[in-house]
Amino acid sequence: MGFVMDGLDPEPYDRAYTDRQLVRRISSYFRDKLPLMGLVAGIIVLNSIMDTVLPILISGGIDTLAKGRDMAGAGLLIGGILVAGALSWAFNYGRQWLTAQAVGDVVLKLRTDVFAGVLGRDLSFYDEYRSGKIVSRVTGDTEDFSNVVTLTLNLMSQSLLLVILTGVLLVINTRLTLLALIIAPLILACALGFRRIARLTIQHSRRAGATVNAAVQEAMSGITVAKNFRQEGRIYGEFRGVNAQAYAMNLRSGFVFSAIFPLLVTVAGLGTTVVVYFGGNDVLDGHVSAGQWFLFIQAISLFWFPLTSLASFWSQFQQGLAAGERVFALIDAAPRLHQTGNAPVPTLAGRIEFRDLTFRYNEQETVLDGFTLTIPAGQTVALVGHTGAGKSTLGKLVARFYEYQAGELLIDGRDIRSFDLPAYRRHLGVVPQVPFLFSGTVADNIRYAQPSATDAQVAAIAAQVGGGDWLAALPAGLATDVGEGGRALSLGQRQLIALARVLLQDPAILILDEATASVDPLTEAQIQEGLDLLRRRRTAIIIAHRLSTIREADRIIVLDHGRILEEGSHADLMAQAGPYAHLYNTYFRHQSPDYQPGSGFVPVSRPLPALAAEQVA
Repeated sequence: MGFVMDGLDPEPYDRAYTDRQLVRRISSYFRDKLPLMGLVAGIIVLNSIMDTVLPILISGGIDTLAKGRDMAGAGLLIGGILVAGALSWAFNYGRQWLTAQAVGDVVLKLRTDVFAGVLGRDLSFYDEYRSGKIVSRVTGDTEDFSNVVTLTLNLMSQSLLLVILTGVLLVINTRLTLLALIIAPLILACALGFRRIARLTIQHSRRAGATVNAAVQEAMSGITVAKNFRQEGRIYGEFRGVNAQAYAMNLRSGFVFSAIFPLLVTVAGLGTTVVVYFGGNDVLDGHVSAGQWFLFIQAISLFWFPLTSLASFWSQFQQGLAAGERVFALIDAAPRLHQTGNAPVPTLAGRIEFRDLTFRYNEQETVLDGFTLTIPAGQTVALVGHTGAGKSTLGKLVARFYEYQAGELLIDGRDIRSFDLPAYRRHLGVVPQVPFLFSGTVADNIRYAQPSATDAQVAAIAAQVGGGDWLAALPAGLATDVGEGGRALSLGQRQLIALARVLLQDPAILILDEATASVDPLTEAQIQEGLDLLRRRRTAIIIAHRLSTIREADRIIVLDHGRILEEGSHADLMAQAGPYAHLYNTYFRHQSPDYQPGSGFVPVSRPLPALAAEQVA
């Protein structure tokens, strides 16, 4: 059992909803469908009447034939049965068709809402939770939610049928009907006893399914790495584990839901036995006619089905409620970014100020503690330092991807928390080290920032990046399909497209995670031209890994564990022979055109001093 339940704990953002809360929330999705559901209810009434009329007609025919042959009456009876059967089929078809429409509309709205909720989550949310599990909630759980709609409409149908049949049974034989009704509370008690175990089982089954989806997505995303290291067998083994877990949970779920109906049918069979015993004696004694007895047996058979369906409703309903609970938890997940206002954002100059700012990714990891820095508008700042120094964190905070815990972050003297966030980000351009391209053409990806841009504008922007020489290498120019994630193109080509995309956006603030870190020298030169073009008249924060980028910066800031060790121009910092000079000689000097291997080239005016331990950590 430990293996079966391993890893199926709820996500931290999951929350427990009561059945009443879930039903109220689910009902809100039906409000726009009340006219349609009213029509379905009317058809259900007619369908239930036809289902009841059929055994009544057959019963009348039996009594008629028992009294003697009446061919004319038999013909009318057969015609009536055929008409009632045809109308029952037509009403049932109409009910099913309208129900499918209602289900489709409700699921469409729910899936739209949950996807909007996914898009509204902060970037930190995706750092913490596996995307495959989130996808499972958007697709699988919303589909399972449709069971709630179908069950609700079926509940209406079965309830009406039960009321009609109860009335018919009471008219036929009150004593036998009361005997049957005595069994009803026992059926309801059995069904309600399954409710809690059904809810827990479905929750675990859905989590197991989400784990399978996450494993598949991760395997597909990392298939190149797996093949490079010949680890296909390891991935397959891990998948077999989560797949076996999902199988066990689905088997358990199937057992629970398969067990309830046999139990209810057994209890209903006991009720039928009681009714048959006492009713058979009434027929033998002549108190009930053969036709009435047939009608009662047919009606009691029909009576048990809606009764057991209603009794099992809450147990089956748990499947839809469990799915709805997971979907609503994703929609209701508390945001981690807290905007204090929704002020419009005018054209920005690009001045950035960190004032005594504190930030941590979690309670155990403080990245910035009382950090203060001012970047004047239009200045290019290069951030350098060892891994974990806080370079990327500063860029993410300016992009408002994460919430800081204390201090202030001002843009043009205004608190970043007071802005309308989507409007602010339209003034922000981010170029990651490994760019992502969406499926489509090169032109589609450049136009992504400005969907209204014309083909001529896209072509003009592309020609500015790297002089446009890179376009000649594309098989179909701007119409070249980039493939999934841009895999049909080289990394350098993807980076050039990303630069063109940001250039078309024309932002006031740029955040560049060294776009030339992993490309060949020719492409690096093209990208560098694009970077120079981007930086003009804009504030730029560059997470630098290349000497060419660092030297072009107006100011270099050396970071270490969230602290500024020193800052200045390349020449000034080299003259100081401090932490920057040490970094330069360790990581950057081989990129200098003056560098010759084995020459012992040290571009500082005096010997390097010993560095403090915290400066090289």
